Amino acid sequence: MFMGQFQHSLDSKGRLIIPSKFRELLGETFILTKGLDRCLFVYPKDEWILLEQKLKALPLTKKDARAFIRLFFSGASEVEMDKQGRILIPPMLREYARIEKDVVIIGVSNRAEIWSKEEWEIYSKEAEGSYEEIAENMVELGI
Repeated sequence: MFMGQFQHSLDSKGRLIIPSKFRELLGETFILTKGLDRCLFVYPKDEWILLEQKLKALPLTKKDARAFIRLFFSGASEVEMDKQGRILIPPMLREYARIEKDVVIIGVSNRAEIWSKEEWEIYSKEAEGSYEEIAENMVELGI
């Protein structure tokens, strides 16, 4: 399970060190794609396969489903970790997530997320301000 929060910086070549706690969970190669809220989602291959199966089951007749699937898969890249635990984040994904130098990597159960430090600070402040309201709404989802 992915959990916790880590801060790292990209090197001059656009490489990022993956936290050691996440390396074994991810394996040598894994999937990096556009996430929601301007972050990047990081999936181990087995989780990616499960998600892919769910997305393939969506009706192609629904415009929103087609759009989401197109954007989600077109932004996906299989990445490989080097011996130092670094990955190269493709320029297109760095641009999407507004990542320039400093990043925050968070664990979110079955995946990790990579955020620009600035975007994470904005997002987390907004979410923390309504944390109790969000928790109340989770009851409606059965949590």
